[in-house]
Amino acid sequence: MSAPFSRPGSPPASDVSPWVGLVGLAALLGWIAVCRSWPELSEGLDLAGPRARLSGPHSALMAMILTGLAMASWSVLVEKVHRSPSTGIDWSRKRPLAAALPESLTKLAGLWATWAIIGFLYCLGRWYWDGQYLFAMNVIGWAAVPLFVLSVPYVLWLDRVLVEPRDHAWHFGAMLLGREGWDGEEVKKHWRAWLIKGFFGAFMISALPAGFAAVVEADWSAIAQDPVRVGVGLFELLFVIDVQIGTVGYLLTLRPLDAHIRSGNPFLGGWVAALICYPPFVYAFMGQGGVIQYEYATAGWGHWFAGHEVLLWIWAAWLVFLTAVYAWATVAFGIRFSNLTYRGVLTNGPYRFTRHPAYLSKNLFWWCSVLPFMVTSGSMVDMVRNTTFLACVSAIYYWRARTEETHLLGEDAKYREYHAWMQRHGAITAPLARLLSRARPRCVAVQPAE
Repeated sequence: MSAPFSRPGSPPASDVSPWVGLVGLAALLGWIAVCRSWPELSEGLDLAGPRARLSGPHSALMAMILTGLAMASWSVLVEKVHRSPSTGIDWSRKRPLAAALPESLTKLAGLWATWAIIGFLYCLGRWYWDGQYLFAMNVIGWAAVPLFVLSVPYVLWLDRVLVEPRDHAWHFGAMLLGREGWDGEEVKKHWRAWLIKGFFGAFMISALPAGFAAVVEADWSAIAQDPVRVGVGLFELLFVIDVQIGTVGYLLTLRPLDAHIRSGNPFLGGWVAALICYPPFVYAFMGQGGVIQYEYATAGWGHWFAGHEVLLWIWAAWLVFLTAVYAWATVAFGIRFSNLTYRGVLTNGPYRFTRHPAYLSKNLFWWCSVLPFMVTSGSMVDMVRNTTFLACVSAIYYWRARTEETHLLGEDAKYREYHAWMQRHGAITAPLARLLSRARPRCVAVQPAE
């Protein structure tokens, strides 16, 4: 008998439609086109103000807002995700406001205390008040008061239709207020989710302006004949797609969009493996002078292949392909992208070929772009060191992948089916699984002596 979630020969049905991310991608590219064409548009429409390309940080922020609105609108108006049972909402059972009010007030206390603590942690982190993080702090500071105000009608409205209004935030609020019925495990789940949002949300917002400005200001006519510059320009565009849609995923964790965080990764190893890869921790490990810095005396693919035009174009196309897979892996999540979380099971797009397309493509990109085994110093020590340390980085991403799998395997039967299906049928995963199984030493039974 076939599994209940899928047809024979197919992976389980994805919890995320591919159309959500594609709608967001269309909105993002449309806004980038408007920003690049603004001088001509403003002149043609005789608009007041400067007639220059809209490449500033506010335009980058608007790109994220428009992308999120497009994906949220499609999810609700077309796919009707708000009616999915996985939202935990029963729209036909609206409780009286008086009945929901006690739980709502407890939940608001938990939410407001959480936001205040995260704000305090931002104040303690010196890196949040320097460089690109200043933009994120300005955005969060500007949004703080509206969020506090809007949280009241949102919680009161949602609690009237929630099947179980005593969610993670309620348990934290009940703990603070000394009310009965709160569960310590639920409080932990609440904090895992909000620490993920707080840490990665600030990082993603901080990354919005720089890449967006580079894409909007890019002069394609000037770089069209240079494979290296064309490659770099396309890398920047694809990374902007990844960052913009990824940021939406961290911010729109709303139940009516079926995008809420079901659980954060409960394993310490998962957190360590993930945090190593992001500021400020990444600088200590992989940055200039870091413990496993792998770009010492390296010059990259453009340097080593200079003078070989055909090879440069082929290599640029290969690196653009890897970056496109990386961006596709984020787009496929739509509004559900975030690290260290379970927000449903994704089985389509690049996840039909491998369980970790982003990690695989990112690491291949690093190996093929940096070429750590080729160094300008001519030192064998540098070659060995760079190659070994980039292998360590890849091992960290393998560690991340395994801890994420362990988390999801414990959360959802559909993911367990998907995991097993990929082991047997995944275009990339299945051959690797067979190769690893052959490489493992086999235990040979030893017969006792007569």
